[in-house]
Amino acid sequence: MTQELGVLNALDVAKTQWYHFTAIIIAGMGFFTDAYDLFCIAVVSKLLGRIYYYTPGSARPGSLPPNVSAAVSGVALCGTLAGQLFFGWLGDKLGRKKVYGITLILMVLCSFGSGLSFGHSAKATMTTLCLFRFWLGFGIGGDYPLSATIMSEYANKKTRGAFIAAVFAMQGFGILAGGIVALIVAAAFNNRFSAPAYEVDAVGSTVPEADYVWRVVLMFGAIPAGLTYYWRMKMPETARYTALVAKNAKQAAVDMSRVLQVELEAEEEKLEKIVATSKNSFGLFSKEFLKRHGLHLLGTTSTWFLLDIAFYSQNLFQKDIFTAIGWLPPAKTMSALEECFRIAKAQTLIALCGTVPGYWFTVALIDIIGRFTIQLIGFIMMTIFMFAIAFPYNHWILKENRIGFLVMYSLTFFFANFGPNATTFIVPAEIFPARLRSTCHGISAAAGKAGAIVGAFGFLYAAQNPDASKTDPGYPPGFGVKNSLIALGCINFLGGLLTLLVPEPKGKSLEELTGENEAPEEDAAARQPGNRAGQV
Repeated sequence: MTQELGVLNALDVAKTQWYHFTAIIIAGMGFFTDAYDLFCIAVVSKLLGRIYYYTPGSARPGSLPPNVSAAVSGVALCGTLAGQLFFGWLGDKLGRKKVYGITLILMVLCSFGSGLSFGHSAKATMTTLCLFRFWLGFGIGGDYPLSATIMSEYANKKTRGAFIAAVFAMQGFGILAGGIVALIVAAAFNNRFSAPAYEVDAVGSTVPEADYVWRVVLMFGAIPAGLTYYWRMKMPETARYTALVAKNAKQAAVDMSRVLQVELEAEEEKLEKIVATSKNSFGLFSKEFLKRHGLHLLGTTSTWFLLDIAFYSQNLFQKDIFTAIGWLPPAKTMSALEECFRIAKAQTLIALCGTVPGYWFTVALIDIIGRFTIQLIGFIMMTIFMFAIAFPYNHWILKENRIGFLVMYSLTFFFANFGPNATTFIVPAEIFPARLRSTCHGISAAAGKAGAIVGAFGFLYAAQNPDASKTDPGYPPGFGVKNSLIALGCINFLGGLLTLLVPEPKGKSLEELTGENEAPEEDAAARQPGNRAGQV
């Protein structure tokens, strides 16, 4: 029989209330900003190339050199990885709430800083932009473990998966907003400062005012984050951290009485008994952690790593795929602002058709069919659709088949989001002990971002045409888009296999999953020969 604090049980059995939706909005707006900031750079990177890397007399518009393109796309991911590890650890040491405001301030300041990047040369401007985007990523990184952990610890056990998924689903709206904001800004500037195509007037195709477009798009990310700062600071610390980590049952009861609007008993003596008798004080680098949660951590880190290789390479380089299949006209036939508008339009269509719906299917079904099933089906379907695009690739690049390509490509995004992109975020916030929950989520998320970095840097080179005369300026020949997509399909298949290491948390309380309320007598009894509870 487990020893459970009344305040934690009250959270587990609480009906869905207004505070649940408040927490989703407060945490979700951070994720909206995270996704907006990380993905909007894909929309404006070709514009940056035209403005800062124009070569007089060239038959093709300016484009970011390989190293600069990789840095601009990938530096925020490097910052995110570092932020996930640092703030994940800090969230377990200082508390979720104390660290939550710091990440938001970083995101707001660095979003503005990215738009204000300065310099007398292209190199100086790009260096400043990369500096701000690294620290932007550092703040974004902290939001991953903290938002997931806070929502997990506030939610009831019946709908916990849907609540965490709803927070993560705001990422879809962030990606969509990145495309829409770029659409509006590019259209407004193009209407006011119309310019000829590059092949008509190379210099005149990029009007000086185009330099404001990418700055406005990047700075807009600060607005939703700034709007939620006050509400983040008003949220009380989670009861699970206050009681199980800070060992303050009285404060946990006071905080949750106010949140749930019911009277809760402090149960200080019961907490002392749990602390005194519990065998769950092991650390992250202990043999006991390895025995209990080692395979779980391997499962959450490896599946997130593999998913993000595929997910981020697809998202960050949509514009290259669209160009390759002829969705975007040749760059020389457009002005700089028209090209920015068309890229934003294509990204918005993909987000609207595949990305956003997938997230909300997860929200609706995760507590019905479970995390494991959704993740496994998602990886399998991503593999199928990636291969269905890749093997008959020459079929899809024909003009009459482009609508079919959009459908197939959208379906890979749909099953990423109604699949592992959501579940890899949710599960690490549920299956680890409270004192290590934020840290383990940060480690899992950082593994994901390591995969994103592989995707962001590797796909740039891998997707180049094998014919050296057809590669983008400055790039060596690659494997081509077709072979790169086949490789991504294989990665998705491997992710499906490693999903078998991840447990199913559906319908269980966090303490049931982690064994934090177990008394030592139970552990001893469970391990007695002949006791069915001790048999595997």
